[in-house]
Amino acid sequence: MGKLIGYARVSTRQQDADRQVSDLLNAGVRRDDAYVDSGVSGSRASRPAFDKAVAALEPGDTLVITTLDRLGRSTQNMLAFAEALRGRGAGLRVLNLGGGDVDTATPMGSMVFTVMAALAQMELEIKRERITDSVAKRRAAGKDLGGRRQTFTDSQIRNALRLIESGEPATQVARDLGMSRATLYRRMRELPQATTI
Repeated sequence: MGKLIGYARVSTRQQDADRQVSDLLNAGVRRDDAYVDSGVSGSRASRPAFDKAVAALEPGDTLVITTLDRLGRSTQNMLAFAEALRGRGAGLRVLNLGGGDVDTATPMGSMVFTVMAALAQMELEIKRERITDSVAKRRAAGKDLGGRRQTFTDSQIRNALRLIESGEPATQVARDLGMSRATLYRRMRELPQATTI
């Protein structure tokens, strides 16, 4: 029987793959055989740890992933990858696919994988449509689209301080600037001492 090679991926550096790695270890993957990509999108064709995991596969080995979306985004790519693994004599095992563990080495597992890959791509495309629609509606209504918050100059913070000292409620001044009262107070404390009133 071959080895189990595990692969985990998180899309941003702020996320961690601890749960995925734990699931891989519980499935029988040795820690030395678990590869993790951090801050790497699933849409990228080349992912450093993924490439190493695939290179480590020998005939009879099985690549283990926790969920289908760790593998990729398009059905065509996922199916081509599963077929390439089969051609090398390696298998693919998805731990949480359709409520269970699916191994493409079996005919039933291969069929379930194909169906779930198509559904995963459809779900991604529906999500993309919803986001595009939501952004268009918010833009048309003139609403905030989110994104990086506005930065404020020391001059703006000094003006806010003057308003507060003249009797304006700090909560209202902060709200007018689009920040919390705590953030406004922090920014006022950070002002260079020579320029505060």
